Amino acid sequence: QVQLVESGGGLVQAGGSLRLSCAASRSIFSISTMGWYRQAPGKQRELVAAITTGGRTNYADSVKGRFTISRDNAKNTVYLQMNSLKSEDTGGYYCNADDGFGHFYWGQGTQVTVSS
Repeated sequence: QVQLVESGGGLVQAGGSLRLSCAASRSIFSISTMGWYRQAPGKQRELVAAITTGGRTNYADSVKGRFTISRDNAKNTVYLQMNSLKSEDTGGYYCNADDGFGHFYWGQGTQVTVSS
């Protein structure tokens, strides 16, 4: 098992930046894929960005060129750098760990609010 704790959310003006962090309770070196998801009010949770152990990344079309996901295995932490934020980026942001063996773990989320 792994516990995930997100931080770094907050209120920011459109065009601003935030960096989210996801701290894991144990080594993430062997965790197949780490990802960030978001959920806006009244909408389904959607994938924002993901990164594999090999460093391969995947982004939602809506955030390509603006968001960057990275992982620091030494610190057991995954980051999401969000630039040029838009009001439509508002929502709860959740960290996810996929161990590659059918087990998925979620953090409790951190709120991002972008004011226009």
